[in-house]
Amino acid sequence: MCSRPAAVQAGKDYQCPWPLHPRRVFRDATMRVVFVIHNVYGIGGTIRTTLNLAGALAESHQVTIVSVLRHRESPRFPIDPRITVVPLVDVRPGSADDADPSLHAPAEVFPRSESRYRQYSLLTDRKVAGYLRECRADVIIGTRPGINVYIARFAPKRAVRIAQEHLTHDTHSKRLRTELARHYRTLDAVVTTTEADAAVYRARMRLPGVRVLAVPNSVPEPAVPPSDGSAKVIAAAGRLVRGKRFDLLIEAFAQVAEAYPDWRLRIYGGGADHDRLQALIESRGLTAQATLMGVRSPIEAEFAKASIVAVTSDAESFGMTIVEAMRCGVPVVSTDCPLGPAEIIQDGVDGYRVPVGDRDAVSCALLGLIANESARRRMGEAALAKGRRYAPARIARIYEEFFAELDASRRSRARQRWQAVWESALRRLARGFRRRLRLV
Repeated sequence: MCSRPAAVQAGKDYQCPWPLHPRRVFRDATMRVVFVIHNVYGIGGTIRTTLNLAGALAESHQVTIVSVLRHRESPRFPIDPRITVVPLVDVRPGSADDADPSLHAPAEVFPRSESRYRQYSLLTDRKVAGYLRECRADVIIGTRPGINVYIARFAPKRAVRIAQEHLTHDTHSKRLRTELARHYRTLDAVVTTTEADAAVYRARMRLPGVRVLAVPNSVPEPAVPPSDGSAKVIAAAGRLVRGKRFDLLIEAFAQVAEAYPDWRLRIYGGGADHDRLQALIESRGLTAQATLMGVRSPIEAEFAKASIVAVTSDAESFGMTIVEAMRCGVPVVSTDCPLGPAEIIQDGVDGYRVPVGDRDAVSCALLGLIANESARRRMGEAALAKGRRYAPARIARIYEEFFAELDASRRSRARQRWQAVWESALRRLARGFRRRLRLV
């Protein structure tokens, strides 16, 4: 393992929340860090954030991204050339894996209650297990619940093993949470994207000896200049699904369009709700002012063309769109939904938080920013400053400190685990003894 990186020692913008043991630190200058991800060849928030963090860590370490599945020739997102990509199961028609009968046999290790279960198979079980058992990494990071189970089952214990949670505790079914608790107890850490979700894990999932830490997702500095707040454009982005509540945004924008007919709403993304949203735009007479723009990547180039970004979701596990807008110097009007917005937006300073599902509150906040250009520009500048907190280099430093702390605390955390095991055994013995006394 490796010594504390010089970049961390010199950093002044982050203070480690735990004391590092002076005698137990990573011994080598470079760590071997492995991320295991569902499919790095696709599009999604988890892929973007994994690539952001992996690229930042690749400045100082050997980084590998293991993609359980591969469905196309090349990844859709650009990948830092310093990162090694290892696909395990090639599901492209005509591939050798496609001809393997075990690809179509149900998975036996991947949890049945995990939402991606149908995409996993006996072949993925075998290939992931084979890779992890032979893995020589110093740090292994899983990026979704079922993959975290793989890591708990098969990754070598000599490595620091971390489960990232890009969803939330309460998003998982009770059945899945029960299974995850059994496996997460054997890991070194669980990392959530918000402190609110970390608090839920600490309260509801008993994990003795396992660190539970909140580390936000990282967003790089955009390749385009920030917005100057002059464009008469409100932007929004995300999957076109009901939970994102773009219908609420369109309804709220109808009130905006009535007062400011020269302003435009641009919604970026694709999904099953496209036709319903298009019909709503047409029924409200907004076809000249509101447009479903389709998928754009990177989205920052589009946000920089806007003066306001709107997020009207019923729930967010983090709020990547909010940070992406801030990195472009754009204030965000967001529903105050669980769990991310409250930890990102300082209400009235760099954006506005409004009640979930409240169309009038959304339109009122939008109208307020439209009417007051100086306030809009001031909040955009504050948003730009806030967004720098999520720079990949800074988030990578937090992870580097965390890796070192996890390595240094192995023995103490092992004692916590054994103490919990003994206490549980004693409680069972005591309950059995009391039952026998009642029978006498």
